Amino acid sequence: MKIPGVLRLTPARFGDARGWFSETFNGKRLQDAGINAGFVQDNRSWSAHQGTVRGLHFQAPPHAQAKLVEVLQGAILDVVVDLRRSSPDYGHWMGVELSAATGQQLFIPAGFAHGFVTRADGTEILYKCSDYYAPAHEGTIRFDDPDLEVDWGMDPAHAILSDKDARAGAFAGFTSPFA
Repeated sequence: MKIPGVLRLTPARFGDARGWFSETFNGKRLQDAGINAGFVQDNRSWSAHQGTVRGLHFQAPPHAQAKLVEVLQGAILDVVVDLRRSSPDYGHWMGVELSAATGQQLFIPAGFAHGFVTRADGTEILYKCSDYYAPAHEGTIRFDDPDLEVDWGMDPAHAILSDKDARAGAFAGFTSPFA
C-alpha cells in the first residue's frame, strides 16, 4: 500500500574502483521533490540484534516531526501508520524495506507513527527530524496492535523491545492529535 506524502527516495551513487560516493542530503533536491521539512536534528540508532523493534513512535503538535530515514549498516522494515484524522488512509500502515546496500531513504511527513524492525544484526540507522525531541509531546502505539495488523515479517512474540515500547498503548480508543 502507498500512502500519499510518504516517499521513498534513492540518492545517486557514483562509484569507481575505490567504492562509491553519495550526497544523502541536499535541501534543494528535497524542495524540488516537494519536501520542505526544515530538518533541525539528526538521530542515530544502532541495534545489536535482528528482530529489534523500535516503535511505533510519534510526537504530537506543536512538536510533530517529519523524518528522513536511511540505513547506514544492515537492513530494516520501516513502518509508518497514518495518524491524520482527516486522511482517507487514517489508521492504515505501509512498510518499506531499507538497507545500507541500496542506500534508499524514506521521507515520513508529520502526522505519522513510525517504527522499524531490524533485519540484520548490527543495524544502524540515521534519521533527520524536522523538530526537536520534546518528551512531553511523545506518544507510542503498540507495535503489534491487533487493530493495525502490521505485518512485521516476524513473530511478534520474538520481538526485542524497550520497556517503553512493551508498555505502549493500543490504537483502539486512541485520540489522534493530528487533524
